[in-house]
Amino acid sequence: MITASNDLPALILAGGRSSRMGQNKADLPLAGKTILGHVVDRLAPQVISIVLNAPEASENIRGLRLVPDLRPGQAGPLEGVLAGLFDLQAQDTDASHLVTVPCDSPFLPLDLVARLKADAGPETIAVATSDGRTHPVFALWPKSIADDLENWLVNPDNRRLRAFLDRHSTVYVDFPILDIGGEMLDPFLNINTPEDLALAKRFTEALR
Repeated sequence: MITASNDLPALILAGGRSSRMGQNKADLPLAGKTILGHVVDRLAPQVISIVLNAPEASENIRGLRLVPDLRPGQAGPLEGVLAGLFDLQAQDTDASHLVTVPCDSPFLPLDLVARLKADAGPETIAVATSDGRTHPVFALWPKSIADDLENWLVNPDNRRLRAFLDRHSTVYVDFPILDIGGEMLDPFLNINTPEDLALAKRFTEALR
């Protein structure tokens, strides 16, 4: 059986370079919090614990335990997923799966974990979708796939999330687009550019 949704641990992926923002986007201010603060506050009620996948030298203003990549310098979110799965295996827990979300999506659904868990199985990866788009970093990963993922990443050409998902039983869970004051909000909006940040500020103002 899958662990009850609020007993699952979560990993926030924050290993990207934020090159289009010119600074660490997780720490950018948004409506009185950092972007990371919004992510943590929306995710925390859904899980039992949260760790942060980021380099060891990262500033960590939320005080989350850091889980750095096992092979620093290797590109791609799968390195972070692997670090999180091995960290989960090392913990004294019965949790069967790991939740992952990125650090730059301040509107993630408040029912994300419950809905992913409802459609997943003990050996199944569950991935969020919306409006015809797949969001593979918003996912539920069985810890049993850690060894296969480690072997997969030995090949430096194996960096694509979707290629790895194709190796495993995967279900896709669709989430609705939200109408916020006549403007459509994808709950998986991520902040990659100054324009994205401006859009997020408009939505946070409308949601107040």
